[in-house]
Amino acid sequence: MLLTLAFTNGFQYAISQKVFNLWGHLRVQHFSPTRGGIAEESAMEKNDTILHILRSEPGVKTIQAFATKYAIVRSGEGIDYVQLKGVEKSYDFGNLQGFLKSGRWPHFADSGYSNEIVLSEYTAGQLRIKIGDKVVIYFIQSDGPPRVRPMIVCGLFKTGIEDYDKLIAIGDLRLIQRLNNWKPDQIGGYEVFVNDYRNVDEVNNRIYDQLPKEWGSNTTENIYPNIFDWLNLQNTTIGIVLIIMIVVATLNLVTCLIILVLERTRMIGILKALGTPNGSIQTIFLYQGSIITLFGIVLGNIFGLLICWLQQRYGFITLPEDAYFISKAVVRLEWWHFLLVNGGTFIICFLVLMIPTVIIRRMQPARAIQFR
Repeated sequence: MLLTLAFTNGFQYAISQKVFNLWGHLRVQHFSPTRGGIAEESAMEKNDTILHILRSEPGVKTIQAFATKYAIVRSGEGIDYVQLKGVEKSYDFGNLQGFLKSGRWPHFADSGYSNEIVLSEYTAGQLRIKIGDKVVIYFIQSDGPPRVRPMIVCGLFKTGIEDYDKLIAIGDLRLIQRLNNWKPDQIGGYEVFVNDYRNVDEVNNRIYDQLPKEWGSNTTENIYPNIFDWLNLQNTTIGIVLIIMIVVATLNLVTCLIILVLERTRMIGILKALGTPNGSIQTIFLYQGSIITLFGIVLGNIFGLLICWLQQRYGFITLPEDAYFISKAVVRLEWWHFLLVNGGTFIICFLVLMIPTVIIRRMQPARAIQFR
């Protein structure tokens, strides 16, 4: 049960963190209830009032401006479409550093815009692009023909999440401003990172209540529900697995205790014939059963925690990244998971230990002594 919780929780955490690192925990944008989650953003001016609201929220860690724009990348080998995520010079690439496989992140000039772009390994492989290659990018315009920009590939990244690796590219926010005819202080929105991702809904609600009516905030989980809905299904799976484990373990323990009582039937009959109270005989079996229970709990904890430590240190359990989005199983065991498993196991075992006491009370000394 410890291993099941540790690996499932680690799996959910690792994948959700990949999404959060790429998009932040929540977004603050121009309020538009009819706009799709993956559509290009409406222009909004940087607002000191909004920044003050975000920075005054104790749960907020960092705030970063961004905008996105769809484009087509062309090389000598073919074409592919991407969604360019534009970021500022002050953007913290620390969250994305684990995704960078080769090259570097774009360099931002003091004036104008950077002509460097970071593509995914998937896109680069499809178009046979290498670091340092020049590519032609056609930016799709809603009010006219595409705008063409030659750009240099300065880095390649891989998230392991197919939907993002097939789509995302990273470049300069000022390029998107130029293409959209935005002012220098206009952006697509703010990415907000919180201190504890488990409190993101509470932080989002507090921010949303303070924002002006033309602004809105939403969690990344709501914007990209497909992955998170899939991850939440793991909770149902783990519940079913744990129930099966508990039922099987309980049946094994009951069988063990019944055999223990049957092997000592003559001893029980002799003790009863000598006048030993039922309570004293029950105490003997409760004591023996408790030893079995505690030994099993301790042994299970040692084995489970040892496997978790070995996996965390050496990562010997690997996974196909194309199917699971991660290349090795991730271990993450919460302290309350540990207490819940051990506490629940002890309570269930204690209740099961009462079964032999019922059998002992109903035994007749004469028949028990003759039992073979």
